[in-house]
Amino acid sequence: MRPADHTEAGRWLAQHGLGDTEPSPLIAARLAVRRRAKVGHSLLLAAFVVGAALTHALTLPADVTSSWPPLLALAGLVTGLLVAQWLLGCWVRRVDRGIGARLSRRVAHPVELGWPAVLGRPYTLFTVATFTGALLLALSVLPIPDSGLRAGAVTVLIGLAAAGAGTILQLRQVLASPAVAEDEVSLTADVIMRVEDARALVTPSLVWSLPAIFLYGESLGWWNGVALALVAAGAVALWLIESRSDGVAAAARRAMAIR
Repeated sequence: MRPADHTEAGRWLAQHGLGDTEPSPLIAARLAVRRRAKVGHSLLLAAFVVGAALTHALTLPADVTSSWPPLLALAGLVTGLLVAQWLLGCWVRRVDRGIGARLSRRVAHPVELGWPAVLGRPYTLFTVATFTGALLLALSVLPIPDSGLRAGAVTVLIGLAAAGAGTILQLRQVLASPAVAEDEVSLTADVIMRVEDARALVTPSLVWSLPAIFLYGESLGWWNGVALALVAAGAVALWLIESRSDGVAAAARRAMAIR
């Protein structure tokens, strides 16, 4: 266990009400791989936005229905994003499985942890509403006779499909993975990590950015205001949910107590 990983693990335990526990190599290793995966995920999203912006720029001179090469390039970019996100999730779960396989004593969750317990209904409804709002906005501008705007709408729709599929696949991984724990503390930490992973997955940074970036054409219109309003309303809604919902540690302990 590297000193930096030990220090970060101790800080994480203290933040979640487990500060009286000495960080174990198990917890430190699991937290370390999650920090690196989080950095990789941020870089992937940044690369996707830049690549999609370049692809969208290539579609501007021509009508979107006849500009197949840029759209095929965008489809390839979306596929690459999905595959890379899946591989990052698989890497984290593979590290977890490797750590679990080396445990001399392994404990399991006392109850089944489904999405209502790990993610919670407020976060689930917020995620569905965010995707639905962005989807309806992109669909509503498709009939407008502006080739640049239609190209942007197609870009948003493909990006939303990629983000939605990636979120569902990764949430399934978070929920289905077996516990990696050897005692009560590491079992509690395991559930806390699941709640953190799930909440991080539904933070709609990409969903917010796509309409605001790509829904523009030859002139400004109502769609620009709606795109910005979705970001503002979503940010307020997420703040209200986070402020009124239980903290990650409390949600994890409640999930473990549900029978």
